[in-house]
Amino acid sequence: MKLVLRGHDERYTVEQSLMNLFPGELPVYGPAAPGEDGAVVTCREAGDFLTASAEITRGGRTVSRNYETALSGPDFDREGQRRHAVGACFYLAALELLDAPPPWGMLTGVRPDKPAAWAVMAGKTAEEAQRMLEQTYFVSPSRAALAAETGGTAAEAARGLEPRDIAVYIGIPFCPTRCAYCSFVSQSVEKSFSLMAPYVDALVDEIRTGGEMVRRQGLRVRALYMGGGTPTTLTAEQLNRVLAAFAESFDAAACSEITVEAGRPDTITAEKLAVLKACGVTRVSVNPQTMEDRVLRAIGRNHTARDIARAMDLTAQYGFSHVNMDLIAGLPEDSPEGFCRSLDACLAYGTDNVTVHTLALKKGSRILTEGLTIPPPEAVAEMLDYAGPALRAAGHRPYYLYRQKYMSGSFENIGWCRPGAECLYNIYIMSELCSVLSFGAGGSTKMVEPGTNHIERAFNVKYPKEYTERPEKHLGNQRLFAAFYEKLFPA
Repeated sequence: MKLVLRGHDERYTVEQSLMNLFPGELPVYGPAAPGEDGAVVTCREAGDFLTASAEITRGGRTVSRNYETALSGPDFDREGQRRHAVGACFYLAALELLDAPPPWGMLTGVRPDKPAAWAVMAGKTAEEAQRMLEQTYFVSPSRAALAAETGGTAAEAARGLEPRDIAVYIGIPFCPTRCAYCSFVSQSVEKSFSLMAPYVDALVDEIRTGGEMVRRQGLRVRALYMGGGTPTTLTAEQLNRVLAAFAESFDAAACSEITVEAGRPDTITAEKLAVLKACGVTRVSVNPQTMEDRVLRAIGRNHTARDIARAMDLTAQYGFSHVNMDLIAGLPEDSPEGFCRSLDACLAYGTDNVTVHTLALKKGSRILTEGLTIPPPEAVAEMLDYAGPALRAAGHRPYYLYRQKYMSGSFENIGWCRPGAECLYNIYIMSELCSVLSFGAGGSTKMVEPGTNHIERAFNVKYPKEYTERPEKHLGNQRLFAAFYEKLFPA
């Protein structure tokens, strides 16, 4: 779609709104020819008053809408008010060209409950936060209630954090095979077995230098999360080395939780679970994604529902404090009936955490490159409509959520748990409550200034081989992390 901006340069806001409201449309700057799809978005300021207007032409129809607001506060707040006005006028005009309003209204980011969390942290009730989402961001009542609930959980978690508290992520970018829906930079073991040993060596070194830096800065790790990939593609000995490096390099006693994505059932063994338990792991995740064998075959999983049952029975023998299971709604070959059976099977294990993802059509995934058939949005909606009440009936409540681009039906991913079984790391990272120091290939370190929206980022190299050959990159990121805290807390 052709775009023209007048009186402002809020390109990102307009582009994200365009791609969210009209999937498949890409921004092209310049005036539209007669009869061509296009939008003109204008801002006019008069003193402390701003009027934003959008005129959108699509499919032969033209719609115009205005959004007016008073500007107040410092420059930073005014910038946010301008962005909101631009997004709101575009949304209101686009709404006239859509068959139905998007459930998340004008919100385009991956953290739609963040405004609710900030509202609750500022003293608003959950009901007031819900009304704010409905009135300010045009979120549907059901999604606004959901976001207010998870936002309240985030606000509660924030109250337990001190300014020098952080979380740690350790990435293991290896999997037995690559799933059809995946586009992560992870290596299948069959193709990259020779990389695993040098990768673990480099990872242990990075963890140790990171621990030294964290101690010098007087920081405290509240949560550790080992994800991937599939961490349990490592051998028991390699898992022990990585977790021992963390325990030796950080104050593990101050860490409230240690989570490991055991992930694929075909990688879970008694020997590995014994190592996790001995190393103080409090939470493991067993991720079937589905309990339907035909769907497992369609997504490239080399295991069956029976293997999942074996892995869950084995995990139960080690007495971990919490066990999570992941499901994905909208997988190839799945149906609402199949998804409901999968969820019922997970709940039958009595697990206190269930995460329900919605399929995201990621560029580079086999689903897109091979054109695999997936359920329509109406079927995905039926799956999710079953999941919520079923999980609540089993004593679970939503405690975090996030969205992804290209997600089926513009839905969301929701983490459900029984009260007291929340994964703090998930809340911290999704609500951006504290810094996250990431180790390993593809690691994304996030530096969060407490009590503000100021966030800085640093990225490790993506590929395992490059990671082992370029330690200077992640060592440089650790120096950036240290400098961030030295600026926050000067000696």
